[in-house]
Amino acid sequence: MSENPTDNERYDSHELAVEEARPKLKRPPLYRVFLLNDDFTPMAFVVDILETIFGMERTRATQVMLEVHTKGKGVCGVFNFEIAETKVAQVMGIARQHQHPLLCTMEET
Repeated sequence: MSENPTDNERYDSHELAVEEARPKLKRPPLYRVFLLNDDFTPMAFVVDILETIFGMERTRATQVMLEVHTKGKGVCGVFNFEIAETKVAQVMGIARQHQHPLLCTMEET
């Protein structure tokens, strides 16, 4: 090497510290779970579903039930895919057991 190294020689003689890029983590998508209105499922049954499956207090469950009744559907909560899918299946199973046509769906937010 010469006494006056060129820029290339200076970089070649030293190791460069390379920091690995952290992987960018993407949050999983969330899903809204809805109850759909029908003319046969009793309002008290809907409130009970909202309390037991979705953990709502009676006042909130009653508000959501009235939204389902007046607007045709109401949001029960927002969850990751697996939890939303499980809650939909639970609601549909309990509604079938009690012979109510209550429908529960989910859609990505």
